[in-house]
Amino acid sequence: MNVEEIREYCITKKAVTESFPFNETTLVFKVMNKMFCLLGLDNSRVSLKNDPEKNIELRAHYPAITQGYHLNKQLWNTIELNGTVPPALFREMIDDSYRLILESLPRKVKEEYKKL
Repeated sequence: MNVEEIREYCITKKAVTESFPFNETTLVFKVMNKMFCLLGLDNSRVSLKNDPEKNIELRAHYPAITQGYHLNKQLWNTIELNGTVPPALFREMIDDSYRLILESLPRKVKEEYKKL
């Protein structure tokens, strides 16, 4: 997947916003104001949250997947967009990150989400 494909996939998800809170080259996708995807426009990298055990497995199988860059290294992966990670796996990782963030939301915010 490339930068535009990742952006298009992320913004189709319910209650997602996009912004540049850190700088003009890191596009951040949030669900209910919580980050689930960071997309580097200048360096072709994406960071996604995932289960720590699954992160270890992904990193072992794909050299393009490494510990999260400037993020919690157990929970986040940074993936180089070099074509070595299959698109289906990329979409699965985006879905997992989105789901994990939704699950971590406070009950009140989850209720707001359900009303959207």
